[in-house]
Amino acid sequence: MSDPTFLPGNILSLSAGAADRLLTAGSGDAALLYLYLLKTGGTYHRPAAAKALGWEPSRADAALSLLSGLGLAQEPAAPPPPPAPPEPPEYTASDINRELENQSSPFPTLVREVQRRLGKVLSTNDLKSLYTIYDFSGLPPEVILLAVNWAIEEYQRKYGPGRIPRMPQIQREAMAWKERGVDTVEGAEAHLKRLSLLRDRSVQILALLDIRDRPPVAREREYLSTWIDMGFPDEVIRLAYEKTVMKKQSLSWPYMNSILTSWHQKGLHSLETIQASDSRRPRRPAAGAGATAPQPAAPGEADRRARADMERLRTLMQQEKEGQ
Repeated sequence: MSDPTFLPGNILSLSAGAADRLLTAGSGDAALLYLYLLKTGGTYHRPAAAKALGWEPSRADAALSLLSGLGLAQEPAAPPPPPAPPEPPEYTASDINRELENQSSPFPTLVREVQRRLGKVLSTNDLKSLYTIYDFSGLPPEVILLAVNWAIEEYQRKYGPGRIPRMPQIQREAMAWKERGVDTVEGAEAHLKRLSLLRDRSVQILALLDIRDRPPVAREREYLSTWIDMGFPDEVIRLAYEKTVMKKQSLSWPYMNSILTSWHQKGLHSLETIQASDSRRPRRPAAGAGATAPQPAAPGEADRRARADMERLRTLMQQEKEGQ
């Protein structure tokens, strides 16, 4: 009986030239990957190839690179970079004046309200920044004013009362809202509540990490935001911090994040459930035990002022419309 290994349809064709190149290279990995590519019709899919050969993906990539150098395979082309976001147009003074003279536009009213909040007359460049927000982003005037209020509040919190941000800083904040899909009054109010919660809760968590003399940097804010979304109370965050310091001898944000992420994935969000799942840990409360998860603070003076400004802007725009 014929050996079924050599029946038609079970044969992979290997040219003498390809065999010579593989033999000259002397790489078993290259030869095995070449056989895999022959079987798959030359298609290289990194995870599938690594799994079929029982290799780490990096090993498969190294073998493919060698085959490519031998002219026996072609490395997959790098994916094209994502398209750059559209750039706003260069607005001119004529564009601004035309909009300011447009009696049906809410832009003049918005300008007056922003000037009132900043306590200054907007320069030509300031007006260009504000008009970029208004025209290019397409955000409603009420949402723009809420973004202005938030930018002012945050700037004064960092640098002291009476300090005001520059219009390019306000423009970046408003554009960030647009990128996050915050383009309605309802969405803006929900976004402000979340921003306030993140800000206040971040201060509380930093204190649990024995950080009280500085604000978090950008990467730390990302970790803090993730932990806040996970909904851990103070005592659990403190426990993760203690475990981190015991293991790493100091605060390691990635290591602490791995602890909290593991607990979150296992559905462990209270000190009791974490202690119950860890039979090796004595059942004693960590520092800060008994605290409850913080709730969003009641709207404060800044929230009331922002709402009052928004209502004032709406009233003024309505009066402008009725007076035409």
